[in-house]
Amino acid sequence: MMSNSDLVLGRLYRWEKELTSRVFLTQPLAGGSVQTYTFGQAMDEARRMASYLRSLGFPAGSSIAILSKNCAQLVLSDIAIWLAGHVSVVIYPTLGADTVAYILQHCDAKALFIGKLESWESQAEAVPKGVACISYQPNVQAGVPAWGEIIKSQPPLSGEIVRAPDDAAMIIYTSGSTGKPKGVVHNFKAMAVACAGFQQVLKLTPEDRFLSYLPLAHVFERAAVESASMWSGCQLFFADSLETFLADIKRARPTLFQSVPRLWLKFQQGVFEKMPADKLRTMLKIPILGGIIRRKVLSGLGLEHARMAVSGSAPIPAELIEWYNDLGLEMLEGYAMSENFAYSHLALPGRTRAGYVGEPLPGVEAKISPQGEVLVKSPGSMVGYHKDPALTAACFTEDGFLKTGDRGEIDELNRLKLTGRVKELFKTSKGKYVAPAPIENMLNADNHVEQSCVTGPGQAQPFALIMLAEILAPRIQDANIQKIVDSSLRTLIEKINRNLEEHEKLEFLVVVKESWKIKNGLLTPTLKIKRDIIESRYSAHIEAWYSQKTPVIWL
Repeated sequence: MMSNSDLVLGRLYRWEKELTSRVFLTQPLAGGSVQTYTFGQAMDEARRMASYLRSLGFPAGSSIAILSKNCAQLVLSDIAIWLAGHVSVVIYPTLGADTVAYILQHCDAKALFIGKLESWESQAEAVPKGVACISYQPNVQAGVPAWGEIIKSQPPLSGEIVRAPDDAAMIIYTSGSTGKPKGVVHNFKAMAVACAGFQQVLKLTPEDRFLSYLPLAHVFERAAVESASMWSGCQLFFADSLETFLADIKRARPTLFQSVPRLWLKFQQGVFEKMPADKLRTMLKIPILGGIIRRKVLSGLGLEHARMAVSGSAPIPAELIEWYNDLGLEMLEGYAMSENFAYSHLALPGRTRAGYVGEPLPGVEAKISPQGEVLVKSPGSMVGYHKDPALTAACFTEDGFLKTGDRGEIDELNRLKLTGRVKELFKTSKGKYVAPAPIENMLNADNHVEQSCVTGPGQAQPFALIMLAEILAPRIQDANIQKIVDSSLRTLIEKINRNLEEHEKLEFLVVVKESWKIKNGLLTPTLKIKRDIIESRYSAHIEAWYSQKTPVIWL
């Protein structure tokens, strides 16, 4: 039987007593200043907000939504919601009004916390009538009380409010790469077991520091950063904006840094802008000087104190992992899903293998189905999909394994390799199946490529749509630059095709003009491609492209 002290709230009560004066949250403000919250201050504000939520008279277990970029008050809101006896629903701040409206209605939100946003004017129209709104900032909207006003007027809830292990703690809405977002329900027990596992593997202590900047609406950040910090007593820093990111990470000096391949690549590109790759490689091989250079590069990235780096959400090129390892920063790749609270697989120090996403975390089992699908049984598994018991039942095998939808292989050391999505396979006109993900991973590993989409169902051979790296965008109108990039892409397609089966070989690459972004609906909030929408966007041109008989096509 799991006790209250094992749950996230129980751990927060402990830190409230034992680490009262230690800084828990550090929030950057405009102008370079910061606001800090000790564990004592954080719990006091959360208790006062919880008191206010209770005063609104919502039924126990009501959904309370949060629409905000990452910030200290978002974390305090989570705690307040749980103290008040409710369920937290964090919404991606970049979502359009239609999707925000869908989520608020689907979860039957009784209240909404409004934080720092770029599109609140349009999103405000999505809030159903009757939903009580609370703003982190004053004067966001007429009649909406501000956080500071409420905190000043409300007495704090006293004592240790107990939530049962099986109580729902949060609903995490998937990013919606296909169809409407699904609401994944997690209870306090799953959170606690996952946090305990993270602590065991990552050796987390109150001395550790995290920087939270990936969306807290995503399970990776919610579980392995926010929840893990609460459970282990770590200090949690936030980033204010892209413009201040470097200053924010240098302020945090994280001891563990978790990110996605796209940012790890941008870090590398930033280093190469200051020092060419060949020169850096040579200098790192020189005794003594190599050590100085390593420390200087990591310090410039704000990662000189990081004992471990974790990459997740998408495959990371093996060459990029090796580059960071050469700098003295061990890169560990992980794999998990919203449905198991990001608690599934992680590469362990000294046991990494290129192309593999790690091995099962403590308490996790994994196997491959006869159809090649990865099946995972995790103590972090969801209660189910909100309002959809039929879909919940369909996602699990009879013996309790989650059907991930990913294809994979497991090696002799129980390490997992992903080989694509089950539903993303498409058939060529020759009757052969093509898995796009492994080919996309090879394309995305090239410095010229930001994102790619391999497609071509019903065609003799597949082809790839590619979006050039962000750093090239402002320069590509230069005819000489385009000529150089064109030549490089022709070499790239030849190189990749040499490593593919005959039916997988790419017929051509198409360089798109349009940037694939969250705002234009071509990327999910987690920066994954919306494959069906991208394919539909360019479908009218396919026959003309095949008729050109050239390896690189520029739009």
